[in-house]
Amino acid sequence: MLLLEDEKNVIKWLSQYGALRKTQLIRMLQKPKSTAEKIIRNLKNDLRLEILGDGYYIGLDSMSWPDQKMLTAVWVLLEFVEKIDPMGHYPATYPSQIFFLKENVGYEIVVLYEDETNLLRLIQVDEDLKYIVVVPHISMAKKIKVPKNMNCLFATVDFNGAEEPNVHFYTVEK
Repeated sequence: MLLLEDEKNVIKWLSQYGALRKTQLIRMLQKPKSTAEKIIRNLKNDLRLEILGDGYYIGLDSMSWPDQKMLTAVWVLLEFVEKIDPMGHYPATYPSQIFFLKENVGYEIVVLYEDETNLLRLIQVDEDLKYIVVVPHISMAKKIKVPKNMNCLFATVDFNGAEEPNVHFYTVEK
């Protein structure tokens, strides 16, 4: 059976990023919720994807499991999703999670945990790229030594008990 464009996008996103939250896929599709849910239901009925974790996550098969850093990076990506092409984002090179193009500018999303402040040293800084460094709390940003010539801003992803988080962006004085 031939897949519709939106169905192809869902399959590609899940193959690139692993299992994602259902709410993330619905937002990535940029369709009314009922339409997005129908697309997901059709793919499930065609056995092209699996509903995981009591319907909370969706993956390509029952062995798919979400990567927490990737889930966090996708929440940040969703802040820009209306301004980028559905195929204008993909996995980045470690330690970054996602690369995307917005208005002809490349961005990399890097998710860091508390004990990973040194990972930024692994990035081959490209002065033409902008980096979004996601940290658990903004006070951590002051402890991070940002590589020279790295054009970056910081972000936090705060759930505060909600299904979808609030994403906040910050600049930090050097």
